[in-house]
Amino acid sequence: MRTAHTAQLKRREDTGGDPPFLTDVKTLRAQARRHIEAGALTGNYGLDAEAAVRLLNDALATELVCTLRYRQNAFVARGINAEPIAQEFMAHSSEELAHADLLARRVVQLGGKPEFDPERLTGRSHAEYRTCETLEAMIRENLVAERIAIESYREMIRYFGDQDPTTRALLEGILAMEETHADELADLLS
Repeated sequence: MRTAHTAQLKRREDTGGDPPFLTDVKTLRAQARRHIEAGALTGNYGLDAEAAVRLLNDALATELVCTLRYRQNAFVARGINAEPIAQEFMAHSSEELAHADLLARRVVQLGGKPEFDPERLTGRSHAEYRTCETLEAMIRENLVAERIAIESYREMIRYFGDQDPTTRALLEGILAMEETHADELADLLS
């Protein structure tokens, strides 16, 4: 009579010494039929889904606060060089809103509800909502917020790591855009 260990060794021999890559098809099919109401969130999700949703809702709040700050800045920017900078602020605002949409969609995929309550946004946001009187102060405040977002996203990317590659890839894309924003703002200051 073969033991489970002997069967496992035989499978390793049959696959060149490595354990089989995928679960057998019958098991995959059975697992897929269990808890189908959970959508994309399967039983082998590597992290605490509630903790992941909290982190993503904090990032969502950050993106929404940045959207509002950039948009406010775009409308109140004044001065001889204000028009192209106001256009840049508006473009950044739209990109931050697109990030918010991506994050909200991922929250739902992980079984959560995206947090859009205006009373809670500034408390959850990593960046602050500050209004400024001068164009230079607006640029500086937005650059500070971008730098905060960059560090926050780097930490979240490390947290999600290999346990949730979908969220990690989403955050890496957002991080790349935040770094571009920071470079553009730094260029405006020089």
